[in-house]
Amino acid sequence: MEPELETPATEVVEIVNWLGHHNVVYQINGGWAVDALIGRQTRPHDDVDVFVDALQVDALLRWLEGRGYRIEVDWRPIRMELVAESGRVDVHPMTIQRNGDGIQEGFIGESFLHRASERTTGTIGGISVTVASAGALLRLRTGYTPRPKDLHDIALLEQLLPCDGSTRSQ
Repeated sequence: MEPELETPATEVVEIVNWLGHHNVVYQINGGWAVDALIGRQTRPHDDVDVFVDALQVDALLRWLEGRGYRIEVDWRPIRMELVAESGRVDVHPMTIQRNGDGIQEGFIGESFLHRASERTTGTIGGISVTVASAGALLRLRTGYTPRPKDLHDIALLEQLLPCDGSTRSQ
């Protein structure tokens, strides 16, 4: 059995630097977002989830392909999974609204709102990155049976929330 691919902080930093250089609206979600809020890596990550302005997805994909990534799963316009020796990237297009909110398409007419007001900053590899808030990240971890890495992330996110849980309802 092949060892599982890991996506290191250095690769996330490269991606975020490209996004920043091109003024792309984005947010990191998933496990890397949790670690960014904590301010340090707490577990290995097999991928990085990047929610990105849908108008910039083609440019991002070209850049990633130039770095050796190849598309492994293509469910456009919902998401794409890319893999390379340097890691895995899940690209989730969002249509950015006038107020900055992002609308992500789902299957069978579903859509998901990623509020601009719920974007915050965290730190990965010593640089500031845009991530979803702890409350938003916790809500994204509902509706399915959590895996061990999800339970790890949930415990960290719950430590970041106010004791009354008020952030969860935002």
